[in-house]
Amino acid sequence: MSKHLIVFVCTGNLCRSPMAEYLLRARLARGSEWEVGSAGVAAVPGAPASEAAVLVLREIGVDLRPHRSRQLTADLVDKAALVVVMTAGHRELVRAMVPRALEKTFLLRDFDRAAERRDVEDPIGMSVAAYRDVRDQIDAALPGLKAFMESLQLQ
Repeated sequence: MSKHLIVFVCTGNLCRSPMAEYLLRARLARGSEWEVGSAGVAAVPGAPASEAAVLVLREIGVDLRPHRSRQLTADLVDKAALVVVMTAGHRELVRAMVPRALEKTFLLRDFDRAAERRDVEDPIGMSVAAYRDVRDQIDAALPGLKAFMESLQLQ
């Protein structure tokens, strides 16, 4: 059985999308039919996750150190069953890159009914507390996202 790919998208693939990738991976059962990845719309390939992102995931027992950034490509969008973006701006960039991908592209915080703001803001250059806030925003959306993934009838 081939796995379905979900790709999280942010700007540099250093903070938000890798945190989402590793947090979701930690929530999925072994043998899940999903493969989880991430990429950035303006990523420099091969860079490690930001130190603060590594720190705030380590606090909850998730090791982000293996992550290396990669650039979002049309090919990656095409391969993905789901593309989950951090901001409305990212969704527009995905749409511009691969217009037909719009129906499989979602804003992460749309899966968190309690979220007041839709965008997960970029914490680059901010305090560790800001990274914790971003981590918690991402984590709060994952149960809804996971339920949505389980509801999909993918071939």
